Amino acid sequence: MDLVHRFQQYMQETLDVSVDDKVLLTVSGGRDSMLMAHLFIASGYSCVIAHCNFHLREVDADLDEQLVSVFAERNKVPFFARHFQTNAYAKQYGVSTQMAARELRYAWFEELRIQQGVDWIAVAQHQDDHIETVLLNLTRGTGLQGLQGILPKRGNIIRPLLFLSSEEITTHVKELQIPFRDDQSNFSTKYARNKVRLEIIPKFREISAEFDDIMRENIVHFQEAYDLLQSFVLPIREELFMSEDSLIRIKKSKLQPYLHRLPLLFELFKPYDFSKNVLADMREHWNGESGKIFHSPEYELLLDRDDIWLKAKAEKHFSGSAIEIQTSTSFFSFADKLFEISIGGNTSICPSENVLQLDYEKLQFPLKLRFWEEGDYFYPLGMEGKSKKVSDYFIQKKIGRYAKVTIPILINGNGDIVWIVNYRADNRYRITKSTKKVFTLVCK
Repeated sequence: MDLVHRFQQYMQETLDVSVDDKVLLTVSGGRDSMLMAHLFIASGYSCVIAHCNFHLREVDADLDEQLVSVFAERNKVPFFARHFQTNAYAKQYGVSTQMAARELRYAWFEELRIQQGVDWIAVAQHQDDHIETVLLNLTRGTGLQGLQGILPKRGNIIRPLLFLSSEEITTHVKELQIPFRDDQSNFSTKYARNKVRLEIIPKFREISAEFDDIMRENIVHFQEAYDLLQSFVLPIREELFMSEDSLIRIKKSKLQPYLHRLPLLFELFKPYDFSKNVLADMREHWNGESGKIFHSPEYELLLDRDDIWLKAKAEKHFSGSAIEIQTSTSFFSFADKLFEISIGGNTSICPSENVLQLDYEKLQFPLKLRFWEEGDYFYPLGMEGKSKKVSDYFIQKKIGRYAKVTIPILINGNGDIVWIVNYRADNRYRITKSTKKVFTLVCK
């Protein structure tokens, strides 16, 4: 069976993705993602290509973008690129450069998925990445779940190259003469994943020439074991965790029989990302004073007299956040996004959803950037004289409850909404024939 047919079979049988679905291809310019793009195009999928320029490798990053842009143009595939000030983001939020790049790209991919009406986000990870992930997770204490490696599908993210090894990809790219660029940072052992790939896995292959095949079989066994565990845990969770509006209620009397088994407790609360240490702490305070709150990255757990209450943090996290924008401001960041302002006389319109252009003379400074609030309304661009509640607009765009509280909204000095960032500007402040000065705000 040739490569294209193997790919199509994997897409249909393993990923359950139809050729009629629309797919966002995340393409860096490396051999893996370039082969992935080639296979989607050769198979007749409706695609858009997304490329991230993290500005971490100076000239090389721009050459990567140029390669992907030319490839997309030659194949008549819509191309989108986003530039990120990754180091500035990492410094501001106190995360590693790798984590900053990950957070920035996945936030943008989801944003682009919604804007373009895409069904799936395709990421070019392969079998070798699968094995590397399992070995890395062994050092991170992720438990049985981490030993599953990389799942072929999670939510709307698919990994269409997991049926190929790195060696196979290299062979096919050469045979098909697909252009690509090597990222030199992949050869540096200062990153843990690279160290596993370049130093540790070769040692295992010296011990056993069949190491890769054995690991792939092991991963299947780990996945089956995890599925078996979940078949036991899921009915218990469904019985104990009761939804009440935006809260989840758990009767302490029903959870009590499982309290002494911390691994089981960990699995029960896994969807809410509570660590074993936090759950052990909760157990220590089980019969103590009611009202104590425990935290996971996305949830709060309230230990009450007779019940446990779970609540999502999302709205609490973003409420009250706002910044002011003065006429002297040229560059700023907000909500994991970077913005650049320019003011000039060029009235030609840029048809891009991440670029806002307004009539400068209609604005009152300082402007304010904040998140959605109940009762917000605006006059969507193109809807002459018709107002719309922002909440209704979010419903129309199929933006979920927790996603909507993360979307910045730009406010004029008089209180009018002028832009739902990366979605729709306000019609009242648009550029017209009489506009002399243009306020441009780019979300990077």
